Amino acid sequence: MKNKNLKINKKKKSNKFKKTKIDNAISILKKQSKKKFIESIDVVIMLGIDPKKTDQNIRGATVLPHGNGKMVKVAVFADGKKAEEAKNAGAEFIGMDDLSNRIKKNEIKFDVTVATPESMKIVSLLGAILGPKGLMPNHKIGTITSNIYDTIKKIKNGQIRYKNDKNGIIHTSIGKINFSSIQIKENLASLIKDLNKQKPNKIKGIYLKKIFLTTTMGPSIEIKKSI
Repeated sequence: MKNKNLKINKKKKSNKFKKTKIDNAISILKKQSKKKFIESIDVVIMLGIDPKKTDQNIRGATVLPHGNGKMVKVAVFADGKKAEEAKNAGAEFIGMDDLSNRIKKNEIKFDVTVATPESMKIVSLLGAILGPKGLMPNHKIGTITSNIYDTIKKIKNGQIRYKNDKNGIIHTSIGKINFSSIQIKENLASLIKDLNKQKPNKIKGIYLKKIFLTTTMGPSIEIKKSI
């Protein structure tokens, strides 16, 4: 019985990882990944903010240099020349009242909503549907815009959107397990750079408190912040 307990303890210890450099963390995650699908590489960032204060909440979008490996479907509220721009940029669903009706009937699935300022009178009526799914267009992340073509291109080319949760934590995907270590590092560095730009002026202590890398089914590893 004593030997059996010893084996169990050793197994538990083997699943724990100390804070380490990003290269080592990526190496561990790649070795641990033995799934029949390509897992996502996710990052969890604990921020030193007070999420109860609106002026300290973090929300934005970052174009990852290597994308995050996901196919993104875009719904665009626009008409006329802006609708044509959306089509040329590769948007899957484009329209005004007709698009609104399709969303109300749950006929289409998409990942991002983009809207022209003029179309917001229609989009605002969909708040109860789009809001809970995190699909409501927003000025801060650039999805309410007149620059339709460039916005959609950025989204298609690897733009991710993020916001802190009620505990001041940001959780987003920055790639796939089959990305090279350099691609993962550069994607994370791009995200960190943008987050630092958004640091609230009132934050006096540590802003980026802890950073963890994980995969869809793998362990979570804390990494040293010097990326």
